[in-house]
Amino acid sequence: MSRSSDLRTSGPRRSQHGAAGAHGVPGRLVALLAVASGMTVANLYYAQPLLSSLRDVFHITTATAGLLITLTQVGYVIGMLFLVPLGDRLEKRSLITALLTVTTVALVAAGLATGFPMLLVASLISGGTSVVAQILVPFAASLAPDHARGRIVGRVMSGLLTGILLSRTLSSLVSDVAGWRVVYLGSAVLMALLAVALRFALPKQAPTTTVPYHQVLRSTVTLVRTHPALLRRGLYQAAMFGAFSAFWTTVSYVLTGPSFHYSPVGVGLFALVGAAGAGIAPLAGHWADRKLTRPMTGLAFAVAAAAFAVAGFAQHSIVALTLAAILIDTAVQTTLILGQHTIYQLDAGARARLNSAFIATFFLGGALGSQFGSIAYRAGGWTAVSFLGAALPLLSLLYWLTERGADPHKAIPVSN
Repeated sequence: MSRSSDLRTSGPRRSQHGAAGAHGVPGRLVALLAVASGMTVANLYYAQPLLSSLRDVFHITTATAGLLITLTQVGYVIGMLFLVPLGDRLEKRSLITALLTVTTVALVAAGLATGFPMLLVASLISGGTSVVAQILVPFAASLAPDHARGRIVGRVMSGLLTGILLSRTLSSLVSDVAGWRVVYLGSAVLMALLAVALRFALPKQAPTTTVPYHQVLRSTVTLVRTHPALLRRGLYQAAMFGAFSAFWTTVSYVLTGPSFHYSPVGVGLFALVGAAGAGIAPLAGHWADRKLTRPMTGLAFAVAAAAFAVAGFAQHSIVALTLAAILIDTAVQTTLILGQHTIYQLDAGARARLNSAFIATFFLGGALGSQFGSIAYRAGGWTAVSFLGAALPLLSLLYWLTERGADPHKAIPVSN
């Protein structure tokens, strides 16, 4: 397993990109990483506001339509486990270019899908290679100085989170004007352009380990065993992201239903309210730098549970539903930034693998949340979804209570 001493210094690389920003990283590079992260992760969410339309186009059930979101996120988990660890093993710029090329091809296949199974397979592949976003975030963390790492990561993550939130609106608007296929084909064009832009703009970043690929994968498992904080933060975020996915996978059914009669464009515009929560990312990074990770994590769990309680009573009130959406997104993004800040301090030479284990854990929670949310909605409507969504952060809050007195950065020795 690679150690901190294996990490190549990033000072010379910074000098290749102009004057550094206030925190040691060029501002335009941070902006590029933020935009690129948002554009790639958006591929996972374009389908959410389209589920009602796709259900009718392919003549499938609500639960089957929800499988599209689930498989896309499962693909992301697979990519996190088997592709992101390569960020420690290979030169990152070349790896990013290769992954974006595959993403482009998969999105073209999705846009040309002649049946729902073909769309599922294409989405699985595009989800797997869209992990580029999670190679770029550790990239930013490795460039940032220790005292400002939380703020730099927070800024990049704000771009990623904005991409998640705005993807639904963009998808709705494009599909309403030109059809759902253009959503995927348009994204394919964007990924091709992004591959070229990153190829020319990103600095080369040397691998942090030279061990064989199978040992890299094995060391990722070892990191989970060695660092209790990695597993804990992964489980925290799995519950929170499961609640988040349950909400956004099913809310389109509520908005297009008899209470609101929203069009796909209306659903997309509603998704814009969640973008307000993206503003919390830099602030959460600031809290992490000030060592307020634990109290703010507990507060975020409480806010998320309260938000789902509000959502449960909001079936006929768009104002209450909007408030719930903002609070849910804010809470989920807060715990995400705090969690990433925590894990990046565990081993500077293994940040890609730490991120791989962390993101894979919570995206698995998101995939389960999407599917269980669809099942809950079919079985008990929006009330059942609200109960499911509230239960997950409450369970996290109970687990959080066991954290007191533990050193979050203390590693457990393991024999190799």
